[in-house]
Amino acid sequence: MGNSTTASGAPAPAAAPASASGTAAPATPGRPGSTRRMTKKAPAAGSRASGSGHAERVFLVQTAFAELGGSAHGPGEIAEFTGLDDSVVYRILQSGIYQRIFERVDRGLYRLRTSAAQLAFTALDHRLDGAQSVLRDLRAATDGGLAFLYMVAPFSGAQRQCVDMAVGDSDLAELGMTPRDVLSVTRSLRTGASGRTILAYLPEVLQQRVLAEPVPDQAGPGVYRDNDALVESLAEVRDLGHALGYEECMAGWNSCAAPIMWDGSIMGAVLLLKLKSVMPVAPDNVIEATKEAAAELSRYGAARPDIGRD
Repeated sequence: MGNSTTASGAPAPAAAPASASGTAAPATPGRPGSTRRMTKKAPAAGSRASGSGHAERVFLVQTAFAELGGSAHGPGEIAEFTGLDDSVVYRILQSGIYQRIFERVDRGLYRLRTSAAQLAFTALDHRLDGAQSVLRDLRAATDGGLAFLYMVAPFSGAQRQCVDMAVGDSDLAELGMTPRDVLSVTRSLRTGASGRTILAYLPEVLQQRVLAEPVPDQAGPGVYRDNDALVESLAEVRDLGHALGYEECMAGWNSCAAPIMWDGSIMGAVLLLKLKSVMPVAPDNVIEATKEAAAELSRYGAARPDIGRD
């Protein structure tokens, strides 16, 4: 059977923020003609103009490293991306070096320090407690389907890894799932319903990196080999809120996946897998159960109200 897909509404792409530091900025060094026009906004009533404004600019610079991709960036590139003045960006980078947020890797080039990853791990701590129960409920609701939890790989924003599963007494080796499948096929974001579900919500720079990768040799007969078709499938994922995969990772297995979103960012996907002979096409109850499991895990990562708030 050929490939087919379905999946969800994507968050609107973030627009480049306006600067609060003036009305016009000089052209970025080395980028002729790249003059940026910026409108100075009056602070909202009751806001702490100087303190909060500086904090916003620091967060913009940190976010730029994640959105731009790549290993290192210069102040001019970050200024152009954020809309901030070059001198403001430079001062933030220099201050961030002493605060162990950024590091200079070459003349004029900076990157986030690995301490930023520690902050991410701390934020994720205990967020997925209870995931096993959600996966077991999904398995029960789908007549013994194999339920998996895939998350964006912590050391690569363009891969995934399986962090939990509910497969009952099934022996994955007897079902034809080898370590090679797990390490080479299912980690790729261009294969399988869960891979494409995650890929659909990643920044474009990471999507392009994945599109440039070759299709894993061990992928199933339903894998998307044409990049145009793959990109079209990502739009369907964002429109429908789930993806259907037909023998994409392995021959004889069909799947359904739905995204796990935390604070508007893609964190992973719930995958429901069944033999093609049992599920030639995913029925509505399988799709809805998979989406509900993903929604439940998305709620695990939702921001909590402040303690003491009424």
